[in-house]
This record gives sequence, C-alpha cells and structure tokens, in this order.
Amino acid sequence: MAADDLVPNSSCKSTVSTVGKQNNLLDPSKELDAGALFVLKSRGSWLHCGYHLTTSIVAPVLLSLPYALTLLGWAGGILCLVLAGLVTFYSYNLLSLVLEHHAQLGQRHLRFRDMARDILGPRWGKYVIGPLQFGICYGAVVAGSLLGGQSLKFIYLLSNPNGTMKLYQFIAISGGLLLLLAQIPSFHSLRHINLISLVLCLTYSACVTAGAIHIGHSENAPIRDYSVHDTGVNRVFGAANAVAIISTTYACGIIPEIQATIAPPVKGKMFKGLCICYAVIATTFLSVAISGYWAFGNQAMGTVLSNFMGNEKPLLPTWFLLMINVFTLSQISAVAVVYLQPTNEVFEKLFADPKMDQYSIRNVVPRLISRSSSVIIATLLAAMLPFFGDIMALFGSFGCIPLDFIFPMVVYNVTFKPSKRSLVFWLNTLIAVVSSVLSVVGAVASVRQIVIDAKTYRLFANV
Repeated sequence: MAADDLVPNSSCKSTVSTVGKQNNLLDPSKELDAGALFVLKSRGSWLHCGYHLTTSIVAPVLLSLPYALTLLGWAGGILCLVLAGLVTFYSYNLLSLVLEHHAQLGQRHLRFRDMARDILGPRWGKYVIGPLQFGICYGAVVAGSLLGGQSLKFIYLLSNPNGTMKLYQFIAISGGLLLLLAQIPSFHSLRHINLISLVLCLTYSACVTAGAIHIGHSENAPIRDYSVHDTGVNRVFGAANAVAIISTTYACGIIPEIQATIAPPVKGKMFKGLCICYAVIATTFLSVAISGYWAFGNQAMGTVLSNFMGNEKPLLPTWFLLMINVFTLSQISAVAVVYLQPTNEVFEKLFADPKMDQYSIRNVVPRLISRSSSVIIATLLAAMLPFFGDIMALFGSFGCIPLDFIFPMVVYNVTFKPSKRSLVFWLNTLIAVVSSVLSVVGAVASVRQIVIDAKTYRLFANV
C-alpha cells in the first residue's frame, strides 16, 4: 500500500501543503533543545534513512527465528513471520504519515514522546510512551553488550577450546568497543557505519543459510522432526513466546527518531527507506528461519549458531564459524549504538548548552561523561545478568508490541479520523485489539518462563 493511499482526502493534503511551505521558511533550530539540535540532526537522505532502519531491525536476534518456528511448526511459523512483516511495514508507514502530516503543519515531531504528548496528551508522552521506549532501547544496548560478549567467547573457544576466560570478561571487551562508538556525536553521523551494518547482516545471513543447507545435506545431518512437542497449556504459552520473539525481531521503537534525521521536506522519504529495509528483511528473515528450521527441526536452539557447534564437534569448518561470528559481532556493535541514541538525546538535552558549539569544551565534557557512564552501566548489567534473553522477551511483550503494533494504529485514527465505515479504520482497530491480546498473553508467558528458569540464574554466570 503506497503512502498516499492512506491519507484521507486531498483537501486535507492541500491545506497541509500550504501551511508546510509557510513553515519551511522558519528556522526551527532556534527552538530546538540540545538533544534535538546535536543528536537528531536533520541532514540525511532517504537512503540514509534506509540504512538506519535496517540496522535497527535486521539484527543478530534474527538467528533465533528457527527456534521460534519450533514452537509454532511450519504453517504457524511461516504465517506468523509473514504477517508480522506485513503488519510492521504497514504500521511504520502509518507512523511516518502522521509525522509527515504534523511536519507539514509546521510542528515536526523528532521524538516518540513528543509525538505521544502532542497527539494523545502530555501524560502519555511522559508516563507511558517515553518510559516504554527508553526501557526497550536501553535494554537493546544491554543485550548488545551481552551478545557481543557471547560472540567473542564463541570465537575464543573455537581457537582455544580449553581456554579459561569467563563470559563476563568478554562482555567487558564488547562494552569497551561500544564505549568508543558511543562517542560518535549524532545519529546522522552513523550513516556510513549503518551502511556497513546492512552489508554485514546480508553477509552473515547468507553464511548461516548456506551453512544450514550444507549441514542438512551432509552425513552428519541431525534426525529432523518438525512436530511441536508441547501440548495443552504449555503449547499455548510456547506459541505466545514464539510470537513475542518474532515481534521483538521486527521491532524498531525509534521510527520518529530515524525520521528526524531526514532533511526537510520529509514527504515520501520514509516510505522509500522502509522499502530498502524490508527488501533486506525479506531476504534475511525468511532464508535464516526456513533453512535453520529445515536443517534442525524442533532441535533448533535459541540461536542457530549453537546448533552449528554440534554435540561433540563443530558441524562446519572452524574458519567458516569464525567468519560468521566476526560478521555478527561487528553488526551487534552498530545495532547497540543505534539504540543508544534516545539515551544520548536525553543526556544531551539535560547537560548540554544549545547556545554553544556542539564541540566546545562546555558540551564535550558532559557528553563524554554521560555517554561513558551509560555504556559502563549497560555493560555491567549484561555481565551480571547473562540470562537477559528471558527479560528481553518480557520487554518485547510490554514494550515492542505496544510501540510498534498498537500505538501507530491509535495515533493514525486520532490524527486523520478516518470514517468508521472505512477499511483503514477497522483494519487499524483489528490490529490494535489483536496486538493488545497478544501483548498480555506474551507478558504472562514471559513471566512464566522467567519463573521456570529462575533456579538456574546466577550473577556473573559463565553461560
């Protein structure tokens, strides 16, 4: 569905266009706080937008998709994967249209919480959407440090199987790399890194797909069983966990901040960026999910890379596994620093002076201290809580589904007020209601899984 098809009527567009032209003559930088002025610079093109979107969505968490299919089976898994892709593309397009509408009226929203405040009311921005987004984004930074540490440990054990280094040591090293990248001044400055990230995700996804197909046809191929083992209540909760995993895989949570990096006029540019992003998603998500589940059946683990290690020896050449992990590790760093931007923006707003140069001592010192502290705390949490996957599933149910599947439908209906007899109104309402139910069920399933796994939890565990 094209972007213009969702705008209710031409007269509305005409009025908005006129007002937008008048407001484009104004200098919005005079009213911007330091967070918006320094971190969310509006200088990018639609191509840069595509790079940012791809890095924010196509991350190494996609390697868990074969496991999600074990909880749903072939038909349910592929259907859920495709539906989630279609709904999120539609959802992000709606969000972009609302942002474009307000930008043309001269009120450009650069942050999720600003959008919620102006459309739904100040309490929604301050007490609901803002905290949800901050929790999801900072949780992604913690998860990035953890996944980076796990990739480093995997590389270490491949080259030194009897090594004695612990996971928390590798997490500290991963955090050190993130500490350096965190000092990059603005979201727009990440455009070249995110282009490399796009290439990396295509590369390691292709390697994982090729590796799974090779194992599936080799003499060491595991005995494959595609049946879903769980029954009754366990099967329902398992399916809910799978939906939470798939929803989290497609989640973004920073659409307004990404659109804020686009140089005005913004009309139509986000849609082009989404097309780039979802072309990559279609290539990577389906290939990894299908090949991984085909090769290992219901033995697929939380990440398909664990299956590649086999029970006694690796099922693929060591150099190939090393290459996949190096690519994965490199992209994890880019993903983590993208999700650090909302935190950076908050710190910049609190501690920087917008009337002084961004690179003045007055602004550089607080930036260095705040960003470094943020990364150090995230790294410490990752080292202390290496079972963070269970917590992220809970975050996905409480945060990702509301932000990406419910909120866009609500703000579109509130902003454009489509007729209650129109297809758009009822489609948005249906998606919002179904997503609300899935969010509640997914949250219950996630809490249940945390309770089940609690007996194995230990601070600084070497898992």
